[in-house]
Formats: sequence, C-alpha cells, structure tokens
Amino acid sequence: MNSTSQPQPAVPMVPIVQVHRADAPGIPFPEGTDLLQVLWCPYAHGEFCYPLPQVHWRDSSAVGEVLPTPEPVAELPKDWYPGPCVVHPEQVTEYPSWDLPDELRDVLRDRFDALLGEAGLRYSYHLAEAPGIKLGGYPGWTQDPVWPDCEGCGSRMEHLLTVSSWEFDGESWRTWLPDEDRADKNEWGGQRWEGDAHNPAGLCLGDAGGVYIFECRTCPERPIGHWFDCS
Repeated sequence: MNSTSQPQPAVPMVPIVQVHRADAPGIPFPEGTDLLQVLWCPYAHGEFCYPLPQVHWRDSSAVGEVLPTPEPVAELPKDWYPGPCVVHPEQVTEYPSWDLPDELRDVLRDRFDALLGEAGLRYSYHLAEAPGIKLGGYPGWTQDPVWPDCEGCGSRMEHLLTVSSWEFDGESWRTWLPDEDRADKNEWGGQRWEGDAHNPAGLCLGDAGGVYIFECRTCPERPIGHWFDCS
C-alpha cells in the first residue's frame, strides 16, 4: 500500500537487478528458471517510506522483446532509479555480525580484540557480512535485525537480496573494496578508488539505508518479504 491516502497514477516498475543462474552458483533458482529479475515500485510505501520490491524468476529462453528502461518519473525520487551498471559477480564467504548470537560473541570476544590489536581490523566491519548490493549471505543491517516470517508456513524467510545505498563506508573499504577499483582518482579516509565504486548505481535510500528482500524456500510459490532500514 502506498504511504499516501489518495490513489496515485500508474507508473512503470523500476528494474533493479538482473542475474543469470550461471553467475550466482550459491543461489537456489526454482526449477525451470535461469534468470532472476528484481523490480520495485518507486512510490514510497509503508511506515518508513521505501520502494516496494517484486521478484520474478524466469526462463531466459522465453524472454521476448526487451523494452527500453523507463525514464524516472518527475515527481518521484530520482535516486530510487539506479543508473545502468554491468555486474561482475564474485562469490565471497561472510559471517553474521548483527545476527551473531550473544553467547557466541562472548566466546569470540578475545579473538576479536586480538584481531583488532594485531591487524587493526574490526570483525563487524572487515570480516563479517559484505556491504553493498549483494545476493544471499547475511543482511548488512543498519538497525536491529528484522527477519520476516512466511505468512504461509510460518518459517523464517531466507535473505535473497540487499539493495543498499553504498558499496562500502569509511571502514569497510579496507577489506571489501575490490582491487580493480583501487586507483588514484577519488579519495575517502585515505583510500583512493576508481570512478564511482562507492555508489555505482547512484542510489540513495533514506539516510544511506538499504532495502532487504527475503524469500521462503519451503513454500512452492517462493513468497517474498522485505524490510527497510537506515541510519
């Protein structure tokens, strides 16, 4: 439901991410599909006013005419329309930060302190979940975790996709900024990088927040859930 009380004019859905199965070996695609497409409605939705996502699993061989990418609607946020980007998927291993159980955090606290003292690395910034736009893994929560439950079977949903405003911040660049993007054209916190690596899609969701998309892999129809948070 739109956050306003009056019906709004229909506008085209905004294409966000398109990924082929061959480029995402860690994601279980539904049988008979090899293409994931995510779009969202650019009107503000919900209590926190964020774009509402849709997920489509498709057979790429059945895709017909490809329509032009819709232009941003004048009255809607321009930074909810991502600029065109070519995706170069890279599979990484990550670990929970906000989702790390308290009892395990207590057990590992001394190791985290040793890592900081010996290498200057903080677990939450440099070794836990990868920041930026990503498939799978753990959500890079800005606020407390909010995992949705499936309305059909009641089980906790799996994280499918994070769409975030930034690919890294003033700390996480140290381990998560790709080598290919480290150059001498831009600088932040003493680090230089190539082009628009910090925000290649040109998105800004709230106060540099993110939209998290979840799915239930137990129910055959793969229902989705979503959440938004920002600083």
